[in-house]
Amino acid sequence: MPTEAIDPPGIDWLRVSPKYVTVRLAEWALGNLIAVVLLSLPLVLVLNGAWTWPPLWLAVAVPAVWLLLAVWRLVLIPRQVRSIGYAERDDDLLVRRGIFFQRTLVVPYGRMQYVDIAVGPVERPLGLCTLKLHTASAGTNAEIPGLPAGEGARLREQLSARGEARLAGL
Repeated sequence: MPTEAIDPPGIDWLRVSPKYVTVRLAEWALGNLIAVVLLSLPLVLVLNGAWTWPPLWLAVAVPAVWLLLAVWRLVLIPRQVRSIGYAERDDDLLVRRGIFFQRTLVVPYGRMQYVDIAVGPVERPLGLCTLKLHTASAGTNAEIPGLPAGEGARLREQLSARGEARLAGL
């Protein structure tokens, strides 16, 4: 993965659980099902003769184009999940993500205000959670989705302790 331009040298990235692909697929399926149904309503109305506009070709093209884009996003999901990583250093936490638009975020422990863990209905049966870091600046807030629940709890305690230690030293 050629990200040397934005990655600090010598970092061993920890990856999120591969089970997170399942969470992303469930989100993808639900979102696209709703979108295709809504975008197909004009087609149904045109075929039933209730509408004369839009033309038939447009009523077919809009959901078809959406479906093509949805399939393209589906193909990218496993790669997007593999791109998410984090690394704990002595003074900060690094969080990275992205394929086309890569981002590496550095969150200093001393700027952390609180660490939050969230578990959604799809994550819960898979034993996953999302760790959210809230800092003094909204621009340095970060989240690490797809963590195993045990790792999320460990990381929450570790980061909270490091954040308190850094704040006490100020």
